[in-house]
Amino acid sequence: MTIRSTRRARRAFCLLLASALLAGCASTGKPMQALDRVQYAWSAAVRWNDFDSAWHLVDPAWREAHPLTEQARERYRQIQVTGYTERGGARADAASASREIDIALVNRHTMAERTVRYTEHWRYDAAAGTWWITDGLPDLWAGE
Repeated sequence: MTIRSTRRARRAFCLLLASALLAGCASTGKPMQALDRVQYAWSAAVRWNDFDSAWHLVDPAWREAHPLTEQARERYRQIQVTGYTERGGARADAASASREIDIALVNRHTMAERTVRYTEHWRYDAAAGTWWITDGLPDLWAGE
């Protein structure tokens, strides 16, 4: 099995997992449990560098307004996430949530390691029965 086919298989698995979790979210009727599930799927996708799968958990309105270019995808391919840690500051109500995250990563070309603080913002979409992250993929290059 080549690296490319392994990545494809992992991406397909993550998409399948995210789809199953989102379907489960719609059927529970309990937004806070649905939030836990979708945040788990999001953190798994980011932690495993599967930003294509994470992209599908981004609010559709955001995706339409800010399409993910091939150049942006290539930037995400240049890093390897080595840690994803919730740092508290989490708050949630029935329609919105946020949490502070530290993302540790290594640049594949320079082997430089760093940590980025990221705040996730979520909104509940009652019509779709799911939660969406409202501000796109994490900006791992803030200030660069």
